[in-house]
Amino acid sequence: MSVTVPRIKPQPFFADKNRAFWNLQSLGWAGAFLLRGSSTIANGQPLSSLVPVLISTVSGYSVTLLIAVMFRFLVKKRPIITWGVSIVTVVFAAGLVAFIDAWVFSTQNRASETAGLQLFLGAFYLSMTLLGAWSSLYYAINFYLTVEEQADQLLRLENQAANAQLAMLRYQLNPHFLFNTLNSISTLVLLKQTDRANAMLSRLSSFLRYTLINEPTAQVTIEQEIETLKLYLEIEKMRFEDRLRPVFTIDPAVALARLPSLLLQPLVENAIKYAVTPKEEGAEIAVTAQPAGDNVRIVVSDSGPGLNEGGMKPHIPMSEGTGVGLPNIRDRLIQAFGERQSFETRSTPGGFSVIIEFPLNMDETSKVAA
Repeated sequence: MSVTVPRIKPQPFFADKNRAFWNLQSLGWAGAFLLRGSSTIANGQPLSSLVPVLISTVSGYSVTLLIAVMFRFLVKKRPIITWGVSIVTVVFAAGLVAFIDAWVFSTQNRASETAGLQLFLGAFYLSMTLLGAWSSLYYAINFYLTVEEQADQLLRLENQAANAQLAMLRYQLNPHFLFNTLNSISTLVLLKQTDRANAMLSRLSSFLRYTLINEPTAQVTIEQEIETLKLYLEIEKMRFEDRLRPVFTIDPAVALARLPSLLLQPLVENAIKYAVTPKEEGAEIAVTAQPAGDNVRIVVSDSGPGLNEGGMKPHIPMSEGTGVGLPNIRDRLIQAFGERQSFETRSTPGGFSVIIEFPLNMDETSKVAA
């Protein structure tokens, strides 16, 4: 037996913001030290000249930690306050770093003829450039993360709305089906056919137990959906006996394809209502599932009288549906698969059929091969 071990998906760089900040802070200032140090050595300066560069880098590293604390507070303020105070903070910090750089340089090079003010201004220009770039990068990354958080929040809200819509559509089915079944049980009780009534209640309990364990928004395999459908038909068989003749043809290649749970039940319920009930001899209800390129094609058909006078009606509007089932199925398909699905109805004098296509997404357990 070979088992496909799922790979651990790497976390995004900014999944942990604190860790990402320290990584960028350390890498950024290390890069600045290497750049300035290599430039110093390339100009023929002795190795001792790296000491002021190192001290300047440590000063910049430390000062930007204090700036980060200030910016974290300012980012939540009004833009005019944020930018105004940020500029003043960067100028003051650049002056502090420049003073340290100038003092270190003059201490190490006492014989230098460079004037103190000139030395300070040169260091201030360099510090202002580095701290200005650091501040711009800080706000740019913060803006990016804010946009990402808003996008993620919007996506979560959209998913919640879609799940709520799917749950609402799913919950529409239970009262519709329960009403018919309980009405039949009530009729059996009035006719004093208690054994049949108890049998129907037992099968109803099994059906509800099987279906309610799934989340309203869950997807199941076609194989599981057919098993649920057979439980439902066992209940209806109590009402119609030999008048109800179900036939299932499921291609093994799509048996593990996933679809919204209880998708087919209202289609079969409509077939019973409009094909089996009005005909004394009943009708045959066929459910077939087979591959269609990269999709799954499911056809639910019956041998009833069809719609109206028959004829091809491939696209019945919502308002012309044959009950709760068809609009519900159409909405659930749209919610589950978007534009990657199709829903078609056909009516002929020899029956009515519904043709559904959706992407062939296999159940994960099918990837475990023996």
